[in-house]
Amino acid sequence: MSDSAESVVTERDSNYKEQYGFSDDINYQYKARKGISEDVVKEISSMKGEPEWMLEKRLLGYKLFKDKPVPTWGGDLSKIDYDDIYYYVKPTDKKQMNWDDVPKEIRDTFDKLGIPESEKKFFAGAEAQYDSEVVYGHIHKELESQGVIFTDTDTAVKKYPELVKKYFGTVIPPSDNKYAALNTATWSGGSFIYVPKGVKLKMPLQAYFRMNAEKSGQFERTLIVADEDSDVTYLEGCTAPVYISSSLHAAVVEIIAHKNAHVRYVTIQNWSKNVYNLVTQRAYAYENAHVEWIDGNLGSKLNMKYPSVFLKERGAKGEVISIAVASDGQMQDSGGKIYHLAPDTSSKIISKSVSKGTGVTSYRGLLHIDRSATGSKSTVRCDALLLDENAKTNTYPYMEVRADDAEISHEASVGKIGEDELFYLMSRGMSEEEAITTIVLGFIKPLADVLPMEYSLELKRLINLDMSNSVG
Repeated sequence: MSDSAESVVTERDSNYKEQYGFSDDINYQYKARKGISEDVVKEISSMKGEPEWMLEKRLLGYKLFKDKPVPTWGGDLSKIDYDDIYYYVKPTDKKQMNWDDVPKEIRDTFDKLGIPESEKKFFAGAEAQYDSEVVYGHIHKELESQGVIFTDTDTAVKKYPELVKKYFGTVIPPSDNKYAALNTATWSGGSFIYVPKGVKLKMPLQAYFRMNAEKSGQFERTLIVADEDSDVTYLEGCTAPVYISSSLHAAVVEIIAHKNAHVRYVTIQNWSKNVYNLVTQRAYAYENAHVEWIDGNLGSKLNMKYPSVFLKERGAKGEVISIAVASDGQMQDSGGKIYHLAPDTSSKIISKSVSKGTGVTSYRGLLHIDRSATGSKSTVRCDALLLDENAKTNTYPYMEVRADDAEISHEASVGKIGEDELFYLMSRGMSEEEAITTIVLGFIKPLADVLPMEYSLELKRLINLDMSNSVG
């Protein structure tokens, strides 16, 4: 990239870089050799001291990753150089349970992002992952005494092997897609949560994922199991430094919601604009279970993410609520998938997107209602807002309805900011930038209102940041 191009990127992202996109000079404990190979996969497993059964899963994932072609739909993935990425970067020698024991340079980063302060005020437990490893984890003693497990997935493999073996890869097998296979081969970190029967968490659990190393990948693996009649909310935040070179984030999230369980998964991803964000998220909902995905996508160069719910037994309910904001040079390809596989199931997919500059948003959704899913109901709504002449939005809804009595509604709208709206707000003393930001915040308000308070505030802060310099 030329010096002039670099200066444009730096000027455009200066606000992000100051608040989120800074990088740290870290003396890493260990870096795997660059590139992906069977030897690198074995090296990662060996460094972690994993059992043979997990190594076998990794090697199968690597074989499938090599064999599967790069997807040609959605965004352009042809420029990812898989041989120019570090797949395992270890920042510290071990995870700490006390925040003060985390290395100072890493602690300062999370302090600047407000993570420990948020934990004290809002969360029942928190984890912080830095590059490939979870460096800090804590859960309230009261929850531990109730049998709640909240730890990093690496620790769970060793400490709770029977639970991990029972569920790992059952919702998203490595054969699902190329990037699920890559994650299976190279995964590191992520959260493992088990909520016992009848336990309802009054406060959410949180994890925060931070990429620091240049030309690195982050491949966390999150597995949430909610037993019968349990309730859990999990919040996830993500950021990365601004680099000229590209980075890759390819996570896998599996959720199992047993009978009458409720799981709410909230993501606010704010990766820098050099990150390819390619994530697979899927949930199984059993009898009368309820799964919610609430998905905020603001950062990354290319985001391809479609949270899905399989409604496997009678009365199950699934919801996917997504917000996507695409600025100059960004493509947000997101949406949701719901599979009705049993009677009397219900679902909702709501998507709000904002495109500005040369940004492109795409809603990509699938609604499947099986013949056996009698009495099912579903609502799909997609609303897009265009801020500039060159901004684009696309909608790709797909519906497979095989039950005669299914009740389905689908609505879509595309709009621009009206001159009358701008004139009214500016006549009240707002600048044009402030007026545009106010209109965007009003547009996404119905979805922002369903977020927990701290994440709703964070989403609004990020949109304010993203809308800065949007005029001219």
